[in-house]
Formats: sequence, structure tokens, C-alpha cells
Amino acid sequence: MTATPSSRSASGAADNAAPLTFGPYRTIEKVGAGATATVYRAVHTGTGQMVALKVILFNQSNAKLSRRLKKLFATEAALAMKIKHPNVVSIYEADIEEKFAYIAMEFISGVALREHCSFDKLLPAHKVVEIMFKCAMALDFSARMGVVHRDIKPDNIMLGSDDVVKITDFGLALDMKKKSDSDSTFIMGVGSPAYMSPEQIKDYPLNGQTDLYSLGTVMFELLTGRQPFRAKNRASLMYKIINMDPELVSTLNPSVPNTLDPIIKRTLEKDLYTRYRNGAQFAQDLSSAKFQILDDADSVRLTRRFKVLRQNAAFTDFENDEIWEVLRISHWRVIHESRPLMVEGEEGGNFGVIVDGEVEVSLKGKQLAVYGPGQVIGELAFLSPERARRNATVVAMVDTTYLEVNAAAYALASEECQYHFKALVVGTLMRRTEEANEKLIETAPGVRTSMKDDSEFGFGLVPMGGEFNSADDSGVAATASVNIYRPRSGAPTAPSPIVGNRAGFAAPTAAPVAPSPQRPVAQPQAPLPKPTPMTDILFGSDGGLQLIEEKSPNANSNTPRATR
Repeated sequence: MTATPSSRSASGAADNAAPLTFGPYRTIEKVGAGATATVYRAVHTGTGQMVALKVILFNQSNAKLSRRLKKLFATEAALAMKIKHPNVVSIYEADIEEKFAYIAMEFISGVALREHCSFDKLLPAHKVVEIMFKCAMALDFSARMGVVHRDIKPDNIMLGSDDVVKITDFGLALDMKKKSDSDSTFIMGVGSPAYMSPEQIKDYPLNGQTDLYSLGTVMFELLTGRQPFRAKNRASLMYKIINMDPELVSTLNPSVPNTLDPIIKRTLEKDLYTRYRNGAQFAQDLSSAKFQILDDADSVRLTRRFKVLRQNAAFTDFENDEIWEVLRISHWRVIHESRPLMVEGEEGGNFGVIVDGEVEVSLKGKQLAVYGPGQVIGELAFLSPERARRNATVVAMVDTTYLEVNAAAYALASEECQYHFKALVVGTLMRRTEEANEKLIETAPGVRTSMKDDSEFGFGLVPMGGEFNSADDSGVAATASVNIYRPRSGAPTAPSPIVGNRAGFAAPTAAPVAPSPQRPVAQPQAPLPKPTPMTDILFGSDGGLQLIEEKSPNANSNTPRATR
């Protein structure tokens, strides 16, 4: 593949505004540039899919640098593809050629958070909390996958339409699952200085906590319009990050509730034992603080949604507090007619409840069901979020309101809320299983019975010495035999009888037990005849059942049978 301009100016020089072609992608416009790479909005010439294309051109005069950049570029693509999360930008493909390399990724129509870091463009506090919550959950997932981003800053977090949040640019990511002496990602001291953690500046070993520190710095800047530490030179900046504490956010911006002060303070702790240990902890505190800083418009909207859920059949058993909690951990989505909610074969760990509207569930082009308000969809992802792959397609038949719950956010809910969600999903699965069985019965063939109408079941005692003695309380030994009458034939099999008594079956005794003096000894009786038309099964010494004899029954036989 080659990178070529699609058109040239009359003078023959490449026109900077002319589209370029990289593999199957044609650039439309440049949307950003860094020290080594340029990002374009591009289109796939075959499918028409819009993508963000990150391109790097290699310096042919510096072969060593080019080799290094190629290796880092390949690492970035591999690590980014490894992280499948709703709040991490998706990578479609990557290619490395001799003169250039590119990564095709999801195109986000929006702006970087850098646009909201000046005091005159600050976002409302509750909006910042929502963004940070999503980022914290994404970084928690990334850390559990063994990836440390190392360059979390406002420029690398995109805010799209409908409050979509995406973390981008894993160019400096660290793969914690590889050894430092064999992995090119172990380059210490990299990152953007103002957002680096103390341990990152000191070149100490890193883990996911360094990304949380950087995210705390971003949150500080989004709420105040300034960074936690400012200095005239890099050395002074690093000294402050390592040795000084930042001011309280509520002091710099009085409109910010002071409930956020301890959260940001803990995120920016220099001591790793005091800082949040993972993104889930950070997100949990943000979730608790969110409802304390809502503005009036949000309060009205949430109250209206609460009333809708209160009347929804799926939430009948939920307490009021739990419904408020559901609103906090969920995403209220409106899906337009004919648009998919879920696509068969795609990965996804989200599940949810239809609030209003109607959806069609299909598999391989065949309709399975139509669901309306109060129905759960994506329930298999609820049961197994770590390996959830959609096994059906769900499409809105009309404009549909859908309450979507992310599996990671659900893990932060209270035990009571989780209990009611589990009951809701299990009840849904049981009901749908019964419905599926009823549909199968309508088309299923009749079953083949293994026993005929003339089959009988009998149980008798066969004497050990050829004759039968009734057992008194002392427990005279006898062999137990189960006789099953059924029309089959076969050769007799020698049994391995065991001794039975009133207490159960046990190994044979060495000598018969003396009869009780208070009662007469039972008189010997004729041996119980062995019925011809039956299959005998004995309790063997190994505790199992043994087949003695199988014969076709004689309908005219007068042989007495054992009592059933």
C-alpha cells in the first residue's frame, strides 16, 4: 500500500488540502496533529465507513528512529485493540508499511475535553462528574487487562454527542503483562508533565493508579479552569507535583460543591496506599456525589423518569431508593425506529429494560419474539459479562426508550438493588424457557416409550440358602431383589447379592442372628418362585444394580409374581 495524494496543483506540488490515500482509506480533512502523527477524518473507499485515521510518516534518513516508531506504533494498535469498552475508542485495523503506518479507529463527532478547560467554558459540575465516572470505569477495565495508558489528559478524552465519552491515544500505553527487558512499552518518564503522577516523574514502576492520578488532574482542571500545579519551568513543576498539595477545588471555584473536595484530594494523593486503588473505587465515590450536585433541570428530568420506572412492571419489587439507584447507574436511551439495540455476534456487556416502545428479537434472519415495556433484553450479558457475545439481534420496531445498565456500573450497586435485578433476570429466563418449550411441543414428534402397557414392576426377597425366612426384629438375613417386568429378551447374568435387613442393606454376616426368645421362630416356607416373565435386578455388593435375567413375558404364564 502506498500513500498518495489524489490530486495535485497545477504547479505539480502536492496540495496540502488534497485528499490522501492510505490503503483503503481516503482522507477528508485533518483534525489534529502531534509530535509524530497526524489524525485525519477519512472514509473507507470500499464500505463508505467514516473513521479517524491516525497516520505517521517515517523519516527515511533516520532508520533507527523509524524502526523504533514502527515498533511503538504496532504496540499501540495491539494494546488498543485489546481493550473493548464502551468508553474506549474502538480500533478497526492497523497497517505498517515501509514509509508510513496508520491506525483506523472509531470517529467521534465531538470535541476533546481541552475545549472545556478554560474558565469561561467550564462544564456544570454534575456533567464533569458523569464524564469522570465513565473514564474511571474505562481505566479500571484497562488496568484489569494489564494496560496502563500513561498519557491521560484533556486532549486524549473525547466528548461526543449524547454525552458519549471516549478515551483515545494509547501511543504511550504500558503492557504490564510483558517483561520490562523485552517490551518496548517500558519507557519510563514518558507522558505530559502537568498530568504525570509523582511515581511517573520518579521513574518508579507503574500500575493503574498512575492513570487515576492523571484523571484526577483532568477533573481538577475541568472544575477550576486551571491545573493543580503551575510553574515557570519543568523542574519547578515536577518539584511541586512530588512535594506539594493542591488547593481545594471549592476554594478556586465556589460553585463546585465541597463534597467533591475529598474525592479529588484522594485521587491526587502521592501515597499509593492512600490514593484510590482502582477505578471502580473512584467511580463509586463519584456516583455517590452525583445526586448531591444536580441542577434544577436535571432534578425535574430525573423525577419524571423515576415516576415512569415506578409504574414499569419490571420494577414492581424495587424500593423507591433502589429505583433512584437504578437511575444513577444506568443510561436512559432513546432508540429510533428500525435502529438496532444489539447485533448478533457483537460483543457487549450491557443489559437493560424496555421502558416504552417495542422491539423485535431475531436470530439468523428469523423472528424469535417481540417484546414491549417491562421486558429485559441482553440478559445473557448480565449472567456472563466477561464473555458476553450477542446471540440475537434486537431492533426497535417503533421509537423505543431503553434503560441500559453497564455490567461494570451494576457491580457498584447496593446488594439490595443487585438482588432485585437478579430476581428480575432469573424470572425472565424461566418464563422464556417455558414459552420456548411450549413452541417446541407444537412441532415436536411423539416420544417413544421404553416400557409397554403390560410391563410391571415388582420387589421381592429371595432366600440366601434356597428358602425364605421372614425376618423378625433381630433382622434375619435375606437377599433383596428388584424385579422389573418388561418385554425384552437377553441372557441371564449372575448376581452379586448382598444381605438385607430392616435397617437397610449390608454385607453378609458370618452366622445367623439368634432368634428372639419372646417370639416363635418363623416356620420355613417354600422358596419364592422365580418369575419367568421378568427382568431381575439385584443390589450388588458394589452398591449398584445388577441385571439377572431378561426374557420376553409369557402372557399365559401362571407363575406367581412378586408383590408390586
